[in-house]
Amino acid sequence: MTAQDRSERTVPTMITSAPDDLGQRPPPVARRRRRIPWAPYLALLPTLGMLAAFQYYPSVLGIVRSLWEWNPGGESIFIGLANYRTMLADEIWWQSFRNLGFIFVWGILIWALPLLAAELLITLRSERAQFVFRTLLIVPIAFPGVVTAFMWSFMYHPNNGLINRALEGLGLGFLAQNWTGDPKLALGSLLFIGFPFISGLPFLIFYSTLRGIPPEIFESAALDGVGRFRRFWAIDLPLMARQFKLLFFLAIIHTLQYGFMAYVVTAGGPDDATTVPVLRMLNVAFQGQDWGYAAALSTTLFLITLVFSAIVVFVRRSDTSNVKGM
Repeated sequence: MTAQDRSERTVPTMITSAPDDLGQRPPPVARRRRRIPWAPYLALLPTLGMLAAFQYYPSVLGIVRSLWEWNPGGESIFIGLANYRTMLADEIWWQSFRNLGFIFVWGILIWALPLLAAELLITLRSERAQFVFRTLLIVPIAFPGVVTAFMWSFMYHPNNGLINRALEGLGLGFLAQNWTGDPKLALGSLLFIGFPFISGLPFLIFYSTLRGIPPEIFESAALDGVGRFRRFWAIDLPLMARQFKLLFFLAIIHTLQYGFMAYVVTAGGPDDATTVPVLRMLNVAFQGQDWGYAAALSTTLFLITLVFSAIVVFVRRSDTSNVKGM
């Protein structure tokens, strides 16, 4: 076959016919309109209404009334920031914060007891024994606070109280004191209420955290010859760092709201030795009948609590983001 024959040879080509509907788009699919579930929102309206009427409205009204010489049922006079200037010169108000500082520091120090109880409880090998002791330590949390307050009030009674009677029975009657009537002893006596300070939120958090630690970590530490005390410092405490941080900020908020126990046991006395900001605010309102100044004290305490609450939320969010980023 010559080159001319090869060139004249036709090469078959594939011809594909374009479809008749080339360039035509499929018919558009109708978009589904997103339906808002109105039923849950409507169900929340009564709750939101009650919150607005009984929580938000009184709070906002109290902030507004702090700028007035408030006379409920009578004529009120706008005085601006005069109540807050009075607060800056109120020695009892600032003394109440000093007392609150002692209460806060004491509340942090006594964490050692629930932490010790949680460490001892976690070392028990028997699950049944852990359950029994855990139940015994947690049950007192269910007791009403007013019952605890009145019980300790009877124990502190200078004449018929259990503490003074016990001291007299032991031949130590010279140590009997007027525990809540002496300004030098009243605050210390108030802080001692709740001894041995094991039952409560710190114990539950410490125990649940220790229970959540994988047992393989403890087994590896035991194989490496790590003693119990060294394990506590090298393993247990670092793993509970986030819980300690949370408890610290919760303790600040709880301390700022402290006042019930002091009101029942000492009523802030004697000589304002156990007065706290909440009691000072109540005394100004109900005994002094100075409602505008009491509103200013309440607003100040609210703002302080709000700042620390915001710090708690910020710290928890940062901890969560750090954990997710690991």
